[in-house]
Amino acid sequence: MTSILPAPGLTTAPVDASAAPRRRRPRAGTIAVALLLAATAALYLIGLSRSGWANPYYAAAAQAGSQSWKALFFGSLDSSNFITVDKAPAAVWLMAISVRLFGLNSVAVLLPQALCGIASVGLLYATVRRWSGPGAGLIAGAVLATTPVAALMFRFNNPDALLVLLLIAAAYGVTRALEFGQTRWLLLAGSAIGFAFLAKMLQALLVLPAFGLVYLIFGPRGLGRRAWQLAAATGVMVAAAGWWVLIVELWPASSRPYIGGTQDNSVLELTLGYNGFGRLTGDETGSVGGGNGWGETGWQRLFGSEMASQASWLLPTALVLLAVGIAATWRRPRTDRIRAGFLLWGGWLVTTWLVFSFMAGIFHSYYTVALAPAIGAVIGTGAALLWRNREHAWAAAAAAAALAGTGWWSFTLLGQAATFYPWLRQAILVGAIAIASALLAARLLPGWTQRTVALAGLVVALAGPAAFALQTAATAHTGAIPTAGPATGGMGGPGGGGPGGNRGGAGRGMPGGQGTLPGGPAQGTGQAGPTGPMAPDGTAPGGTGGGTGTGAFRGGGRGGMGGLLNATTPSTELQALLTADADAYDWVAATTGANNAAGYQLATQLPVMALGGFNGTDAAPGLAQFQQWVAQGRIHYLIGGSGFGMGASSGSDVAQQITAWVAEHYASSTVGGVTVYDLTKENS
Repeated sequence: MTSILPAPGLTTAPVDASAAPRRRRPRAGTIAVALLLAATAALYLIGLSRSGWANPYYAAAAQAGSQSWKALFFGSLDSSNFITVDKAPAAVWLMAISVRLFGLNSVAVLLPQALCGIASVGLLYATVRRWSGPGAGLIAGAVLATTPVAALMFRFNNPDALLVLLLIAAAYGVTRALEFGQTRWLLLAGSAIGFAFLAKMLQALLVLPAFGLVYLIFGPRGLGRRAWQLAAATGVMVAAAGWWVLIVELWPASSRPYIGGTQDNSVLELTLGYNGFGRLTGDETGSVGGGNGWGETGWQRLFGSEMASQASWLLPTALVLLAVGIAATWRRPRTDRIRAGFLLWGGWLVTTWLVFSFMAGIFHSYYTVALAPAIGAVIGTGAALLWRNREHAWAAAAAAAALAGTGWWSFTLLGQAATFYPWLRQAILVGAIAIASALLAARLLPGWTQRTVALAGLVVALAGPAAFALQTAATAHTGAIPTAGPATGGMGGPGGGGPGGNRGGAGRGMPGGQGTLPGGPAQGTGQAGPTGPMAPDGTAPGGTGGGTGTGAFRGGGRGGMGGLLNATTPSTELQALLTADADAYDWVAATTGANNAAGYQLATQLPVMALGGFNGTDAAPGLAQFQQWVAQGRIHYLIGGSGFGMGASSGSDVAQQITAWVAEHYASSTVGGVTVYDLTKENS
């Protein structure tokens, strides 16, 4: 059987897959990549429905898009098109089309993300393999697949899964362009980044500095040609990202949904403010938290609290191999591909790491999935470089140091989850030290022994993150802020508690708020009520009445109110009330906060108005507009009892104005444990 590992005689020379004569792929490589993709599919697909709707916010938008083409285009939260989600809608498009094809169920909502994950691993393998060989590609793909936060987000319905796939596609395009300077590959890269913008907006642009500079400096052909190629690719990127933005901006506001996440109903505000520069500066009008509420900034941010166990398992190793790789290839010719590869992926890695470390606005631990492809590619490329130079002492020393460091960091991270297979951390540390010692003497060993030692080192390096990834895939995750892996000590979510929405949708550690509302006074305590994992139909069989906490950030269970981070499942009595005569209304109910509305909408499959958008702090709708819709008989009920928006330091209070007006003019009743106002029956 032919080995998939490169021959020892190659130093830093790249594996030129495009220039080599066409020949049958080695059988070992074919089997290995097939096993990698099969294992990835099993990890991301088995038990996919255990998280129910996962993030009900995007699940509700998918449900709306499956019923209304207008809602699909704009990314509306409801099929009557009151308000959009607070992102561009590319990820919602995939989910809504899946729901149209397979019906509204958990698998249909989550399947697109899982397929994006499998495709991401395969495409990363193909990209790294072109220059560094199949062994490097397999390592890169395995690192991505087993990163805990990747196992989380490729089984979850946030936009990050599509973002990652499109950024890898852009890296593939730049890689191909660097080979022979063909313009079409740069145009592909530009279009991929543009569509990635429609998934996660300005976060998609973090790879631009590395991609652009690497091609400009190290690309083939003349500097002038490279410059105009990059200009053309930039134009394609702007077109791919801007067509939707332009249409929405020019569309009359009176005939489209309100743009969620904004105060002035402008998609440009959403792009440049709430989802743009506001994420860097912390100046996000209508945001809850911000600044230190999202954790201390600094270069060590991703190595502390619950952030560390998400994607940092191999981050130190990647940074070390990046430095070694650049040093080893620095004197190579300008167009050397191995060096270009290190700078391409390393630029992605370092830029994203630094931005995530120092951004002062909204930041959640699952954002770190954007690091995983770059970490995998740098490690795969670096491992291949060291393997080809294993006869040299510097390569053996670098490999040994990297493995020993990886073992120590895995030992440290596993120690934060003391009850999670405690034997594993000792085994990894001992194994890493033993194999690192063997790597120092690898050049004195026979060829087959060298390969055995290298493979054993790879197993040890991946053991920690793979264990966390398996635990993540086997656990239900719901809510707006999921976290991968088992609970760890010293977890510090926003406000210093645990991460909100972690495994079951708890809202721990979030800043609470207070205020007087139709359902009575509410004070946000930042605690979560007990909620069980959701069933495939979106119900919460393990849930209890309401949450033990109160106010804006309360976790919701069966029969109770939801919260900012988590939805609820209404009682059978309340569902019957909302569905009665539903065809006579544009919205069967209105309630404050998008997740709260999403729970009722997913249960009834009928449009529910989310007053104030996600946080309850958007300026939508105005009180006069709401009064007009009530007078026109377009809204049936208002569901009260929530304190959304009270913890925000800025933003609109129209949701509170509306609920106060309703409480004054309409009588309330209690249905299924919640306060309901019939807007067709005004007080006499």
